[in-house]
Amino acid sequence: IQERVQMSSVSLDVKKVKDLPVFLGETDILKAIQLLPGVQSGTEGTSGFYVRGGGPDQNLILIDGVPVYNVSHLFGFFSVFNADAINHVQLIKGGFPAEYGGRLSSVLDIRMKEGNNQEWHGIGSVGNISAKLTIEGPIVKGKTSMLLSARRTYLDALIRPFMPTELGVGGYYFQDINAKINHKINDRNQIYLSYYGGDDLAYMRYQEDYEFDGVQYNTLSDNHLGWGNQIATLRWNSIITPKLFSNVTATYSRYDFNTKLGLEETRTYVDTSIFSSMNISYLSGIEDVGAKWDLEYHPNSQHEIKIGINATNHRFTPGVNSWTFDMEGIQLDTAFGSYVQDAMDISAYVQDDWKIGDKLRVNLGLHFNRFSVSGKDYLSFQPRLSGRYLINENSSLKASYVQMNQNLHLLANQGLGLPTDLWVPATDVIKPQVAEQVAIGYAHNLGKGWELSLEGYYKTMDNLIEYKDGVSFMLDVGDWQDKVTTGRGWSYGAEFLLEKKQGRTTGWLGYTWAKAMRQFEDLNYGDPYPYTFDRRHDVSFVMNHKISDDWKFGFVWVYGTGRAVTLPTHQYLVEPSLSNWWASTTNYIGSRNNFREPAYHRADVAFTRTKKRDWGEESWQFGVYNAYNRINIFYMDFGYSWNTDEYGLIGYGLFPIIPSVSYQFKF
Repeated sequence: IQERVQMSSVSLDVKKVKDLPVFLGETDILKAIQLLPGVQSGTEGTSGFYVRGGGPDQNLILIDGVPVYNVSHLFGFFSVFNADAINHVQLIKGGFPAEYGGRLSSVLDIRMKEGNNQEWHGIGSVGNISAKLTIEGPIVKGKTSMLLSARRTYLDALIRPFMPTELGVGGYYFQDINAKINHKINDRNQIYLSYYGGDDLAYMRYQEDYEFDGVQYNTLSDNHLGWGNQIATLRWNSIITPKLFSNVTATYSRYDFNTKLGLEETRTYVDTSIFSSMNISYLSGIEDVGAKWDLEYHPNSQHEIKIGINATNHRFTPGVNSWTFDMEGIQLDTAFGSYVQDAMDISAYVQDDWKIGDKLRVNLGLHFNRFSVSGKDYLSFQPRLSGRYLINENSSLKASYVQMNQNLHLLANQGLGLPTDLWVPATDVIKPQVAEQVAIGYAHNLGKGWELSLEGYYKTMDNLIEYKDGVSFMLDVGDWQDKVTTGRGWSYGAEFLLEKKQGRTTGWLGYTWAKAMRQFEDLNYGDPYPYTFDRRHDVSFVMNHKISDDWKFGFVWVYGTGRAVTLPTHQYLVEPSLSNWWASTTNYIGSRNNFREPAYHRADVAFTRTKKRDWGEESWQFGVYNAYNRINIFYMDFGYSWNTDEYGLIGYGLFPIIPSVSYQFKF
């Protein structure tokens, strides 16, 4: 840790993450990421994460080098990442190398397993809500390998027997597939092809047949809410010379969100039938097609030089509404809302990791970007500088400065709790987001597997966007640009991480003190206000302990300052009038995010028993989420409390103590 120039970076051991307590029996990489200093979790139980005061759209999340635009299953309670298919996880919160661009707050680089090229192996598991299976092995031994991993929840099958038949047929499920082929052409050339596909679908279908007044009615209601990702990568690795390495990559990524409300009716008379239908749908999405070329050159022991170029074509579908009517032969088919838009994103970079003497090492880089949309070109030159100075063989000082540009914006209506994210580009009206971050840190190797890091940072962000007060983003004829306002943000904080990586007991203790603010001219009277996920204090304690050869114990405890929420401070009685003849009240809100929810804290525990078998290995994990049954606030509102027989502020929790059990096998 003290030797690396890279700061503000943490790598996760996937094997150790699997031994930690899990939610509903499903290991989730993003929930482990939330336990790191500088990373804030979203709402209770969800996989969203917020880094150093940034928003969810400011995280560059990569699967084998391809951006993922929505990482949520089950409305955010699980992520799309199947831990059984993952080989490496690295989170970078600052000091970003020049090869990364396009986001302001973090890079989460996730690499899939490449497949065993010598023998066949498999791993599978069954949990409370889902099952998964992964197989890997050689297609041509020593030359070509493959990996295939599939996962599906069976929530729909579990819920269906308990649903009254008169309500129709409804349910929810998610599924995903990871696949990878790795082919070794010769000692100098290798080709990789990887794929990820995942879908969520919530549906409700209802059919009713009845007769009234001599007329036979047949009705069918079919409604669904779906979203999903499709991602593919083709990469060619080549050793041109012993000092020069090449990576050529072609990429594809697509995210779609679609909701549909459909109703059909057939009326049958004695001598004729009349058919009518109505369908309302809402579609949003983003599709990327790109290519990049990266070169790495090692001229001597003092320099490691990287250069590269990347071109990506984005196609945005930011909220298109479609209405189709067929009423007794009178037909109407129309679409309205925002229009489909294309944008070209071209970037290039150069960086040098330069060793200057025995104690000083620096990483100098420049990231160039050109974003072309609707006849408008945005050019940016983003400098990157990181340095490490060795105090002695066990400790070092580190510092970094980075400038980041982001050409994409995410319109998110947090009040809905649905994956209604609208990815939209910078336009001639809405500029790209810009951020600058400085950080300074101290790293120390304590010996015997113990490592300590301390960091402080300050970050500014400009050209952020938010919805204006009172606007609607669905079933609205206006363009999204008319519904938003632009502003700025800033954050600063200090992070502490004490980590133990070796021995029978491993884990970490993390603490973050931070502040995150926002300011928009058209919101909160133009005054600054705390960001929703501004938390002054965050603590995480994570431990894995090997009790014996068969048993392991996992423990997690987290504490965080309550989220900032907007609540009214006064209530006024509105007198009856001709236009409002009933007595009513109206609320006055003095400022945005003017109150704090109660502090969030919980403990999770897990015991894992592993046994060797003739055919391989099996393990059972028994876990408890929220072990001491802390009811943390999910939502707050004013209302009548039957417990106190009073009208006042009421907090609603979501998850009490929840046990889980999962079974895993390897062969």
